[in-house]
Amino acid sequence: MVDEEKAQAAVHAFKKKGYHSHYVATKAEAKNLALSLIPTEASVGFGGSLTTRDLGLVEALRAKGNPVFDHWQKGLDREETLEIRRKQLVCDVFLTSANAVTVEGEIVNIDGVGNRVASTIFGPKKVIMVVGLNKITDNLAEAIERSKNVASVQNAKRLNRTTPCTKTGSCSDCSSPDRICNVTVILHRRPSEGGSFQDYHIIVVGEEIGF
Repeated sequence: MVDEEKAQAAVHAFKKKGYHSHYVATKAEAKNLALSLIPTEASVGFGGSLTTRDLGLVEALRAKGNPVFDHWQKGLDREETLEIRRKQLVCDVFLTSANAVTVEGEIVNIDGVGNRVASTIFGPKKVIMVVGLNKITDNLAEAIERSKNVASVQNAKRLNRTTPCTKTGSCSDCSSPDRICNVTVILHRRPSEGGSFQDYHIIVVGEEIGF
């Protein structure tokens, strides 16, 4: 499949699996769509996602007056960071991305602490996940491979972790105290029980964005 076909296949698969799924051609359209899905009074949590920050959503939401829970803001100590992560679990809207998705509608995320993946499963009233073309894979095995050997390696380098992967460029399932691959979550369908309890939107962007 070419990129456009993969994107449309993923959007169709997500819809079949219970998500509100959208395709937009550009990052600017993705930003505008995400903002349109967030009420002004809603509290918004941000997972550890370069994608949502590259879109300028943190700044845009603060300018709108939304309460924003962002543990990446500068000057926080450990306890303040943990408190913000806890607030993300019960916020009105949670914004994040995925390490990889498949054309069959599966979503793979690997986390170090677990707050990001936890909020994609249960807690926030609404989840908005933004995914670039570079994160769409043909199947689940490729999605896991990408999450481990592309996304996680790049994130370890970004965080200046002293893990083997930052030197070799590939995962070795290490035991390093700096390891960030501690929790793997695969969403096979939208989480629910007896119907919808969480408003779940996936925005697929026709451009590369994030790791």
